[in-house]
Amino acid sequence: MQYSREVEEMFCVKKGAKHDPAPIPEEGKWVKAKEIKDISGLTHGVGWCAPQQGACKLTLNIKEGIIQEALVETLGCSGMTHSAAMAAEILPGKTILEALNSDLVCDAINTAMRELFLQIVYGRSQSAFSEDGLVIGAAMEDLGKGLRSQIGTMYGTVKKGPRYLEMAEGYVLGIGLDEEGEIIGYKFVNLGKMMDAIKKGVDPKEAYESNIGTYGRFQEAVTVLDPRKQ
Repeated sequence: MQYSREVEEMFCVKKGAKHDPAPIPEEGKWVKAKEIKDISGLTHGVGWCAPQQGACKLTLNIKEGIIQEALVETLGCSGMTHSAAMAAEILPGKTILEALNSDLVCDAINTAMRELFLQIVYGRSQSAFSEDGLVIGAAMEDLGKGLRSQIGTMYGTVKKGPRYLEMAEGYVLGIGLDEEGEIIGYKFVNLGKMMDAIKKGVDPKEAYESNIGTYGRFQEAVTVLDPRKQ
């Protein structure tokens, strides 16, 4: 340690009050975090790239400073999916400080890591008040049955109005309109459940038809449109 001459010549004054870190909530406990290993929790963060053409939702489950589980969900850019594949391999096993300073390939994923780091070290995790936190595997529960991200894809124009393309329930097959031309419901196929059935040996046509559902007052629709073609 090197000190300037001015500091060396200063009179030594004893430090008085002890200023510990403010306690933060972590997995049902109040913790005075002083080191990376003091940090635990599961939380989510969202990031975006510089041109803002894509976004990433990152979920990490951290135990004693180490990332034990990572869920990387991307939207809007084809290259991000490959970056997410690399990030899913890079993140587990790293400390959150290492992860913050790792190149996660995609700018949106790096930004999500930054935002998530800020949440977790300030005690803003989703599991802050859950005793002993959440089990490893809890991040996968965000995906629901079929293990697919919750996607909402909508499109609309002034001239032709809105089109529902994908909802949480699944891929939209048709939108139902009433006599005034307003959307009153939609028909969808749950792709996750459909693919699970096909993998188990169910005939693809049967798997497709058995996983079709409707939402709203679709049965009352006067007109049904294919939102991708009409």
